[in-house]
Amino acid sequence: MVPFFSAEQIRQALPMRRAVEAMREAFIAFSEGRAHIPQRIQIPIPQREGITLIMPGYIPPRDLGLKVVSVFPHNPERGLPTISALVLMLDPETGAPTALLDGAFLTAWRTGAASGLATDLLARPDAETLALIGAGAQARTQLLAVCAVRAIRRVRVYSRTPERARALIEGMRGQEGLPEDIALAPTPEAAVAEADVICTATNSPTPVFDGRSLRPGTHINAIGSFTLQMRELDEETFRRASRVVVDSRAAAMVEAGEVVWAIQQGILQEEDLIELGEIAAGRRSGRQRSEEITLFKSVGLAVQDLVAARWVLEAGQ
Repeated sequence: MVPFFSAEQIRQALPMRRAVEAMREAFIAFSEGRAHIPQRIQIPIPQREGITLIMPGYIPPRDLGLKVVSVFPHNPERGLPTISALVLMLDPETGAPTALLDGAFLTAWRTGAASGLATDLLARPDAETLALIGAGAQARTQLLAVCAVRAIRRVRVYSRTPERARALIEGMRGQEGLPEDIALAPTPEAAVAEADVICTATNSPTPVFDGRSLRPGTHINAIGSFTLQMRELDEETFRRASRVVVDSRAAAMVEAGEVVWAIQQGILQEEDLIELGEIAAGRRSGRQRSEEITLFKSVGLAVQDLVAARWVLEAGQ
């Protein structure tokens, strides 16, 4: 029987700080061309405003697998999670299934860890205030990951649904490694105005904060949007960002709505984009000055799932 790894088993096998290091390995492998990651297949489900994604990948010689993930934004109305997913790992020698993992949890966990890596590489070392825009499962792992790499003392949370923001605050306050000062922000601009690090984790088709509210020295992790119809960031944010980092240039050009929009507007050029793996490998520089604004835009890559899954499997051996 193919073993199944639950959310709790993944959490125990891959604590967030280790997950950040797993993402360092994953992004370096991707940017060095050692990972074979086809463009993911998108299957829109118009009647539910949902989408199902199929994300295969192979990192020779040992990591072979795929993820099937569905994002159905109206599921909470039915009492169901927005994201459902499974990760299937395969034996690269035979192609036979070797493990199944809770893909919804793994997606949130490795996405948080990617922002943790970006924060470690790009945020100011003295960053101590975090703004969370969005209050779903992804926001929770963003919080854990940023706090794993920076000594965060204050967290401000904004959601268009205040009840969800309050639930996040109550559910996360008191967890090991998190500050006591986690509070609701009345507006996204209020959260952003005092932040050293910002994480946006929404499915919004329109910008979620005004870029004029950003203060110098801020680092932004934008992880919510993954189609051309979504755009969490506005024109001013791109104008002010001196360094725009992506997980994949190729994926950003077909899936990152705000990046494609900024290029179409002439604010940004494709050659300006830096891959996170290039910085992690030391081939490109990260933050140059304490006052500059840096931006990491992620759409998510199968290489993250493969490496995270392998680290989980190896921990269980």
